[in-house]
Amino acid sequence: MAGKDIQEGLKQLIVLLAQEKEEDLLQYKRKMIGTSLAERRKQGVCWYPVQLEKTKFDSGDRVLVKVSRPQEHTESHMFQSGKLVSLFSTAGSNEEDQHAVNGVVNYVSKQDMLMTLNADDIPDWINDGQLGVQLLFDENAYREMEKAVKKLIKTSDERLNELKEILLAGREAQFRSHKPVTSPGLNESQNKALNLVLSATDVAIIHGPPGTGKTTTLIQAILETLKIEKQTLVCAPSNAAVDLLADRLGEQGVNVLRIGHPARVTEETLGKTLDVRITKHPDYKNLKALRKQAEEYRSMGKKYKRHFGYAEREQRKRLLTEARALYDEADHLSFYITSDIIAKSQVIACTMVGANSAMLKGMHFNTVFMDEAAQALEPASWIPIIKADRVIFAGDHCQLPPTIKSFEAARNGLEITLFEKAIKQNQADVMLEEQYRMNMDIMNFSSRIFYKNRLVANQTVAHWKIFEGDQTVEFIDTAGCGFFEDVDPETMSSFNTEEAELLLRHFRQYIEEIKALEKFEEVESIGIIAPYKAQVSLLQDLVQQSNFDEQLVNKLTVNTVDSFQGQERDIIYITLVRSNEKGEIGFLANTRRMNVAITRARKKLVIIGDSATIGQNEFYSAFLDYVNEIGAYRSAFELMY
Repeated sequence: MAGKDIQEGLKQLIVLLAQEKEEDLLQYKRKMIGTSLAERRKQGVCWYPVQLEKTKFDSGDRVLVKVSRPQEHTESHMFQSGKLVSLFSTAGSNEEDQHAVNGVVNYVSKQDMLMTLNADDIPDWINDGQLGVQLLFDENAYREMEKAVKKLIKTSDERLNELKEILLAGREAQFRSHKPVTSPGLNESQNKALNLVLSATDVAIIHGPPGTGKTTTLIQAILETLKIEKQTLVCAPSNAAVDLLADRLGEQGVNVLRIGHPARVTEETLGKTLDVRITKHPDYKNLKALRKQAEEYRSMGKKYKRHFGYAEREQRKRLLTEARALYDEADHLSFYITSDIIAKSQVIACTMVGANSAMLKGMHFNTVFMDEAAQALEPASWIPIIKADRVIFAGDHCQLPPTIKSFEAARNGLEITLFEKAIKQNQADVMLEEQYRMNMDIMNFSSRIFYKNRLVANQTVAHWKIFEGDQTVEFIDTAGCGFFEDVDPETMSSFNTEEAELLLRHFRQYIEEIKALEKFEEVESIGIIAPYKAQVSLLQDLVQQSNFDEQLVNKLTVNTVDSFQGQERDIIYITLVRSNEKGEIGFLANTRRMNVAITRARKKLVIIGDSATIGQNEFYSAFLDYVNEIGAYRSAFELMY
């Protein structure tokens, strides 16, 4: 790709980004405008009513609010950590802004949500009841991405133009010779990736398939880099991924500054935020005293009314002038404290969009590290790269791509990440080959299809099972059972009632078998994955009706594939849902999504589906061959009679 082609590609990226924003906004409006709160709840964009559980100030003096929704409200929803929300109080009208305050989700579970409010104090109406929370449209991310791409197009910066050619046009990435480093905590392929990072002058890519210790390797690469560089930038697409990096680096004694919103509210994570670090700074007491004095002078000055006499007016003027001078002094001290904290931090950690924070304005880094880079939109990836001389990517383009709302934008290239372009353009990657998560029977199919059969299961996990003699992988075939899919007329999402019921039947029998063998205590976690939200909702309802004991329910998560990205469970059930005479499988054809689903399982994987429907697809045909090869095939008829 020549320079002109790069520029045209970037201009096209702006067009695609505009399409994505338009579709995102359209979908948001469709769910919000002219709809009742009950309808929004069903759409997954609103919790109403919610119960106020707790309010408190965190160590950075920010307002935290915890709410819960009624137990009977089990609808799947679109809330995630880092999402912008509005907390409101209303009598049920459509005018939530009468009493509302914006905030950010810290974490959300099935029934509970914790958020940080953009407010100095707890709202006085918060105890009035009839509270609700709904999603807001985040325009800022689009604005920052567009700004970054426009800067790329116009830039005359020589280094940035070189990086554009290396990442987009196949210009050869350069590596320098260095004394090899061997970290005792890393395996052979991880050490190879570490040395690639240390020798790279432009770009290095750590390709980390599921369970191969990608983040562990990246952390070690950052630690080694900090022996040479005073400060580095560390990014990821999501708040949760940034928090994980910040926490892991903090455990290694690294001075980490977390810019932006932490998703996990632990004192460790919060302690790394700028808000909290300011309160711990030696000059903070002086800052607080200045602000208090300024406020006192201002209050005294405001007591004087304009129609008072000359002396009073002069006194008012003096007090307000003094207040302004003290506020200015406080601002200068605040700027000094912030600059001092940033300058002394070894790692600045933020989301990719957060790298454009005003706090980092004018800053430049020798290296930027980007974790989960295969999940970031290309325009977002460029935001931190603009601030750096070299980039280290870590991710896996064989797992989930970024979430894109516009089908057209995705089809025209927005779903292709910069990570994917870079790994194809350059010989600058090392794939991690030893995995520490899965039994080898669970691993082998993904290894064969996605990773050129190069994955090896570490001996500690290669043969582990829930109990001796257990069949690690099972495919339960519903072909011929007449379990046809259906479609929710409101959401147009697919579900399959008979398949869901069959899954629960197998699940109940399997759990009873584990308990009979007294192995249930050893099972830490269980996941049920469905590719469609309607099937997730159906399964959640069925689980609730099943009267499972509390201990089992606490270990069980039912959700979509995307929700399980980056997670693992001892036992995973997957329902494929699609069953029709035409062999249509919809976005089940996105094999990267299935790669994620399969590789969440550690010791047991059960997949239920209709071979007659899915078998017409090359990927699923290969999967059916594989389950037959390892003796994992079962007919649903075995469970029915």
